[in-house]
Amino acid sequence: MPLSEHEQRMLEQIERALYAEDPKFANTVRQTNPQVHYKRWIIKASIGFVLGVCLLMGGVIAKAPAVGAIGFIVMLACTLWGLSGWRRVAGSSPGETAGTPQPRQRRQQRPGMMDRFEERWRRRQEGDQ
Repeated sequence: MPLSEHEQRMLEQIERALYAEDPKFANTVRQTNPQVHYKRWIIKASIGFVLGVCLLMGGVIAKAPAVGAIGFIVMLACTLWGLSGWRRVAGSSPGETAGTPQPRQRRQQRPGMMDRFEERWRRRQEGDQ
């Protein structure tokens, strides 16, 4: 929904005030790409996964099942965290923000099982007449 003229003027005033007050912060916010944030998630999750593997192996070597279980949980959590970041990086294009929900594309509706049964029944009835 487009902004009214009054809202656009207010937004421009707010932006000018932000630039005047803190230009370094304004430039940082303006230039931030959300994909960079999620790529950092993936890197941190990868490091956490490796640490989880080390904990798991350390637990096996030291015959400490609690340490191994903690390592497995860390691996699992980091895998989920990394996949979440991966999905967000792959799902957003450069022109859109990652938090904006995208409209779902409709799949072509295939006839359901009951529709197919009804169609077969109709063809049989027409063939018998």
